[in-house]
This record gives sequence, C-alpha cells and structure tokens, in this order.
Amino acid sequence: MSRAIGTSVAVLAVLLAASAVVMAGFAAVEPFKGGYWALSFIFLVLGWAIAWALGWVVDVLLARAGSPERVGNLLVPALFGIAVIVSWEIYVAGSQIPVVLLPSPSEIWAKLITSLPILGADFVQTIVRAVIPGWIIGCLAGFLVALLCDRVDFLRRGLLPLGNLVAALPIVGVAPILVMWFGFDWPSKAAMVVVMTFFPMLINALAGLAASGHMERDLMRSYGASWGQTLISLRLPAAMPFVFNALKINSTLALIGAIVAEFFGTPIVGMGFRMSTEVGRQGLDMVWAEIAVAALAGSAFYGLLVALERGVTFWHPSYRK
Repeated sequence: MSRAIGTSVAVLAVLLAASAVVMAGFAAVEPFKGGYWALSFIFLVLGWAIAWALGWVVDVLLARAGSPERVGNLLVPALFGIAVIVSWEIYVAGSQIPVVLLPSPSEIWAKLITSLPILGADFVQTIVRAVIPGWIIGCLAGFLVALLCDRVDFLRRGLLPLGNLVAALPIVGVAPILVMWFGFDWPSKAAMVVVMTFFPMLINALAGLAASGHMERDLMRSYGASWGQTLISLRLPAAMPFVFNALKINSTLALIGAIVAEFFGTPIVGMGFRMSTEVGRQGLDMVWAEIAVAALAGSAFYGLLVALERGVTFWHPSYRK
C-alpha cells in the first residue's frame, strides 16, 4: 500500500511539473497561432491527467485508512471536478485567452450570481414549463403504448419501424414545424420533448416486457394466471430496469430538445433563447452560466432517477456486491 501511495504521488507531482512548464511556455509563443493551440491541447490533456492522478492518490489514501466505499464514491468524483475547474481557471489566466473564446469559471460564477433573476425565469420557462411536462407525457404515453403493442402484435410490428424513422429525424428539422403548429410559447417546446421521449420509452419498455424468461411465464400459466396477472406479478417487475433506462435517457433528450426548440421561436425568455441572443452579442459568460444551470438541473434530475431506480430495482444483479 505504501508503494502504491508513493507511485500515485510521484505521478501527480510529475504531471503538475509538466503543466507548470506548459504554462510557462505560453510566454514564448505567438498568441493564437499554431504553437499556442498546441500548448493549449497539451495543457488540456495534462489537466485531465492531473484530475485523474489526484483521484488516484485520494482513492489509495482512503483504502489505506479503511474508509467506507461510499466515501470514496463521493469524494473522488468531487475532487476530480474541482481539479478540472482549477485547471480551467489556471489555463484562462495563464494563456490570456479572450473571454469571447473561453471565460474562466470565476467569470461564469460572477455572471451567474448577478443574473439569478434572469436565469430563474429561463429555468421556469424551459425546465418547469417545457421539459418536465413533455418528459412526463412522452414517457407515460410511450409506456402505455408499449403495453398495448405487447397485447396487439400487429400494432407492435407497425410502430417499431416508425420509431426507428422518428429517431433518425433531425431535431433542427422537426423543431420549427412544431413551433409553427403549437405557437411560440412553451407548448411547442413540450411537444418537441414528447416527440423525442416517446419512442425511446416505447422501444425500451417493449424490450423489458419481453425480458422475463420462458420458465417463469410457463410457471404463471401453470397457475392459471391471466395476461394481466402475469403482467403485474412477473413482466412489469422484470421490465423496470429497461423502463428506468429509458427514463434516464429521456431526461437528457428532453433538456436538449427543449433548448434546441427555443432557437426557432420563443418568447423573450428561456435557456435556448438566452443562449442564441447572448452568442450574437458575444456574451459568452452568460451562455456558460445558462449551460451551468442546465447541467446542474440535468444532473439533479438524473440523480433523482438513479436513486428511485435503486429503490425500485434493488433486487437486480447489478446492485449485488
């Protein structure tokens, strides 16, 4: 264990020294030319490597101290993220890159704090009014149609090819059509989310309903169980990992769909609207602040679904140690 600690610390020290040399090299290259961007790429790689090495050191130290596994699962990702943010801040300060190209985390944080009312209104417009209702409607409709398709094979054979077709449609092509159909306010964005989340849920739910084994189904038939009893007692529990997989995928698709749809028409509020207008005014700090809010909201939503999944599918082999 002592050797592992020494090795991890030595690797971290070497990476830190290499990053310091790269930062010093920015003074010897012409700004925004080939050498400048080569050093930027090298520092990017070193930044990720430093974050990884820091996590390695902490992981080894926690293992030596006998800390619970849950502590490491929380602490290592947190330190990795902090290391990435610190490297980002150092790069912006040392390379003198313009704020139009890349604002520093401190500048993004300052803009986020001073723009809380605007960001709050954008959050309500995009997340509360469009993403959440569209996600609920799309996922619920996909699940119910999956139950119907499972019962009516003709419907299943007709809808699955259509699902593949819809999945291949570009968002930028569908979004303006839905804006024209449902108007410029949040209903068109919610409709975009429904379109994007319906078929992933349909396909995953159908796969989950078919996941239960033949022996289990034969046992239910031998007990004289009806289709509904078999569905509730056997097939739905077996389908839950697939359903939650669709819910998690759709949580990301819903956010992307709503933001992209706002680029094609919206009231003067919303995350997509703010991003498009601020880019035109070169207000990249505000764009990054919106990205940060969207990332935090998406991560919280995803984490909530993961916690709910663990509570519902605790029996699944993936949770066994």
